[in-house]
Amino acid sequence: MNYLSVCSGIEAATVAWHHMGWNPVAFSEIEKFPCEVLKHHYPDVPNLGDMTKYKEWVLNESIDILVGGTPCQSFSVAGLRKGLDDPRGNLALIYVGILDKFRPKWFVWENVPGVLNSGGGRDFGSFLGAVGEVGYGWAYRVLDAQYFGVAQRRRRVFVVGYLGNWEFAAKVLFESESLSGNIKSSRKTRQETANSFIPSVVGTLDTECGGGRKAHQSAMSGHFIPTYSYDDHREGLRINKEITSTLCAAADTGGGNLPLVESYALQGVLAPTLTTNDPSRSPQASEVTQQVNAVYQSNMAVRRLTEVECERLQGFPDNYTNIKENCPSGARYKSLGNSMAVPVMKWIGERINDL
Repeated sequence: MNYLSVCSGIEAATVAWHHMGWNPVAFSEIEKFPCEVLKHHYPDVPNLGDMTKYKEWVLNESIDILVGGTPCQSFSVAGLRKGLDDPRGNLALIYVGILDKFRPKWFVWENVPGVLNSGGGRDFGSFLGAVGEVGYGWAYRVLDAQYFGVAQRRRRVFVVGYLGNWEFAAKVLFESESLSGNIKSSRKTRQETANSFIPSVVGTLDTECGGGRKAHQSAMSGHFIPTYSYDDHREGLRINKEITSTLCAAADTGGGNLPLVESYALQGVLAPTLTTNDPSRSPQASEVTQQVNAVYQSNMAVRRLTEVECERLQGFPDNYTNIKENCPSGARYKSLGNSMAVPVMKWIGERINDL
């Protein structure tokens, strides 16, 4: 499989898919530090840069998959008014334009759960409608990284599409029992993937209706609550059957004023959001409710997660982002917070590979 990665970041997809022998034809990334990470790890893969320039791109090989997660703030219904020829900076529609230009068999798109209700749901619907208009059937599902073997609660929307047929896309994201309508409830705790509470829809735009196209939809949901153990004495992080929350891309301004977000403890409770703040400043006890990446140790001291711990919570190899001497911590945290979770991408890739 050849794939094109856009909004590449530090390339969770390539880390997740390399074991299957899949080949990245090109990346598209503009942020300085992620670009350095890409150049360090994948010097032979061209970085095409700004994805809004996609009409100028020339690839040496055809692609089978387009993968990427456009920023959620890029959604704009206004971008649809002039069609794909005038996306007006809307990166979600730029993504659709890339689909239309290169016509890969598959696509994988990722975003935060907030896209489901952005603009009252119209923004996400506009994206799915545009995907259908260029010929792709699709399925989407909310997947949580904690059920894929990492100790982080990270819910993300994944849309998988297949050229001309929604059924293949649905087979990637859903179990065959669910697709056949044989949904069984269970209260048994199991250590399996993709079994969180997951609202989801599959659809295709293959039926003409009143001059337009009508989407066939099927809503599904299910829930199981497994737990995982993560115990690492080398880095001082200990999580016993507890889950940390989402790594995000919030950053310290440099003046010591950290954004107001949830703190967390890793002893006895679920941990809220992990962020990408620079941990160079030691948190004070009175500041715990305003700190991010704070860890309660056995002696009740509070410290920040290290960069390596955050890499592990996203499923990356140790020191994957430590690409040079005196590598800036803030850049490492930010790039990890912006990334997809590697184990989730691995699961999706393997499901595609099996079809």
